[in-house]
Amino acid sequence: MPPRGRAVNDSLTPENLATLAAALAEGRRATVYLREPNPSLGLPDGTSAKVVSIDGNTVTISPKGVNDELPYEAEELRITRNPATPPAPAKRVAAKRIPPSAPAQPQASAPTPTPKRPPAAVAPKAPATPTASTPSTSAASTVPTPSQASRRPKKAPGGISVTIHAGADNDWSVTVTQGAKRPTKAQPVSPESVSRAVRELGDPTARDAVEAVISHAREEAARRVAELSRQLEEARTTLAALEQDV
Repeated sequence: MPPRGRAVNDSLTPENLATLAAALAEGRRATVYLREPNPSLGLPDGTSAKVVSIDGNTVTISPKGVNDELPYEAEELRITRNPATPPAPAKRVAAKRIPPSAPAQPQASAPTPTPKRPPAAVAPKAPATPTASTPSTSAASTVPTPSQASRRPKKAPGGISVTIHAGADNDWSVTVTQGAKRPTKAQPVSPESVSRAVRELGDPTARDAVEAVISHAREEAARRVAELSRQLEEARTTLAALEQDV
């Protein structure tokens, strides 16, 4: 006869009370359920209730359908709507009976081996003479396999030419030419980066040529600044004279 299942205590645990208190502190809704019915209020077991406050093991709740706040003990409430079900009893497995072993059968006597006759002597065969049509091993090994024929050295890339262009308005660009290919699209660069790159090369001729173009552009920019400053000063003088006449 299987043993009877024991009742499961699914009342609120200290961990449940701590979780509910944390929910109230964060302003979230905390819900519990009645473990026993309350006939006087017409509340069946499993009725949901909103937690109002928690003081130790006393939980003040507002049950669904009741416009009032009632104190309950933690043992009278649970965290789920449905009561916890007791675990099912383990099933007993009947031991399998092992039949008694059968008596050992007497072993049959081994038959007497019949003496064998010695094999007849076989005359040795003469070694086969290689014919002219049979290829030798050395000739076959010299034929390259497809994998060996495909392993050819890669062709070395062509030379690379880097060309720096300087415009009339001190605008610089660079193009790259690789082998017989067409030059790449000109990319703008700053005069400072060109001057720094040429100095790194250590070629006096290239350095002097670049510095000459940059120096001329610097002088032209200074001349324009002086001209614009002179025009601005004349405009200020004219404006001051006009203001005095008014």
